Amino acid sequence: MAYFNEPVETMGRTELNALIDERTRYTVRYAAERSPFYRQWFRDNGVDVSSIRTHEDLLRLPIVSGQTIRNNQPPATEDFRFRSTDWRDIFTIHETSGTSGTPKSFFLTYDDWKRYAEKYARFFVAQGFGPGDRLIVCASYGMNVGANTMTLAAHRIGLTIVPEGRCNFPVRIIKSYRPTGIVGSVFKLLRLGRRMGAEGLDPKDSGIERLVAGGESFAKESREYLEELWGCKAYNTYGSTEGTMCGECGVQNGLHVPEDMVHVDVYDPAMKKFVPDGECGRMVLTTLLPVGGRCGTLLINYDTEDTTVVMSREKCACGRTHMRIFYPQREAETIWVAGAPFNRVDVESGVFQRENMEYLTGEYEAFVDLEGGVTTMKLNLECFDPEKLSRRPVEERFTEAFLKYKPGLARAFGEGAFKLSFSFLAPGRLEFYQKKGRPKRIVDRR
Repeated sequence: MAYFNEPVETMGRTELNALIDERTRYTVRYAAERSPFYRQWFRDNGVDVSSIRTHEDLLRLPIVSGQTIRNNQPPATEDFRFRSTDWRDIFTIHETSGTSGTPKSFFLTYDDWKRYAEKYARFFVAQGFGPGDRLIVCASYGMNVGANTMTLAAHRIGLTIVPEGRCNFPVRIIKSYRPTGIVGSVFKLLRLGRRMGAEGLDPKDSGIERLVAGGESFAKESREYLEELWGCKAYNTYGSTEGTMCGECGVQNGLHVPEDMVHVDVYDPAMKKFVPDGECGRMVLTTLLPVGGRCGTLLINYDTEDTTVVMSREKCACGRTHMRIFYPQREAETIWVAGAPFNRVDVESGVFQRENMEYLTGEYEAFVDLEGGVTTMKLNLECFDPEKLSRRPVEERFTEAFLKYKPGLARAFGEGAFKLSFSFLAPGRLEFYQKKGRPKRIVDRR
C-alpha cells in the first residue's frame, strides 16, 4: 500500500486527535492575532481564545458563511478583513466564480500552496498514481486553485502533467503522449470518450489507467457508466478555493479528509446545532495550521453550503486512519417539493440507469415549475436519435430510480401533487448549450 505521508496518514486516532487539538489551539491564537475579522468576531461573541483547547471546543463557536466573507471585503469594506497575514507574505490572490453574488476573495501564501498540494498529492498516491505517470489536467488554470494545486502535487510525487485546462483537446494528444490518467468532470470525460470513439480510438485501448472526476458531485450510476466507457476506475475528489480538498482511496468508499490540515464538522441549520456522525448536514470547515505556520486567508467554522455525512473515523481498508465523509452535494442544487428534498444527483441517478444509456447521451436539464397548484419537473433528456427511441421504458426506469429512496416525494407523486414531464431532444438541443459557463442542470422556476 502506497502513501505520500505515511506517518500522518496512518496515525492512530489518539495521536491524530492530539495533533488536531494542538493545531486548533495555534490556529485560534493566530486568528486572534493576525485576522482583523476574527479579532473582532471573538470580541463580539465573547469568546475567550484561551478557552479553545480542543477541536470539540469549536462546536461552541458561531458559524461564518460566504456572505460573511463578502461583507468583509471591498466594496462592502475598505480592506479584506479575512486576509490573515501581511501583503508581503501573499503569494497569489484568488476569487470564487461569483455565481451566487460578488466573488469571494482568497489570499494564499506559498506555505498555503504547499499544504494544498500535499492534500492532492496524498489522494493521487491513494488512487494509484506515481512516478512515470502522465496526467492530463482538464481544469482551469485561472483564478481557480484546482489545476495549479494538482500541478504542484504532481511535482511532489513525480507525475508528468499535460496542462490542457479544457477537455476539448485533439485526440492526437492521447495518441502522441500516451497519458495514463485524466482529471476532469464526469460529463467532460464522457464527451471526450465518445469523441475518441468517433475518431477511431476506443477509450479502453487508449492507455488510460485511471480517471479523476471532480468539480461537481455526481451519481454512482454516472460514475459506473463512465468506468464502463473507459474500462478503468474513476476516482472522486472534492476541493475548493477555501481549501477543502478531500479524496477517495482505492477502496472507493467515501472521501478521506486530511484531518491534520482541515477540520470538518457537520451542522444542521434547521436544528441550530451540530449533528453526530452518521447524520446529514452542512459541511463546516476550519483551517488547521501547523505550529509556527502562516496563512493568507484563515477560516474557522466556515459553512461550505455543501451537505455530507461523516461515514467513519475508523481505520479504512486502505490503512488510512483519517475520517471518511459521504460525497458532498451542493445544497443550492437541492429542491424541496411537498416537504421532501431531492438533489441534482438524484435526477442524474435516474438519467444514468444503465438500460437508458443505450439511448441517452447522459446530458440533461431539469426545470421545476408550479402549474395550477401542481409542482412539475420538466426533464429535457438528450438522446442519440429521438426517432429510434422507445420513450415509455426510459420514462419508467427514470421514475422508479428517482423515487425509490424518496418516500415523501413518491407519496406526492402518487397523490398527483408532483408530476414528471419528459422531452427527448437531439444532440445539441438542450437549453444550456446556448449559455456560457458551467451548465445549470436543475432550475427551480417556481
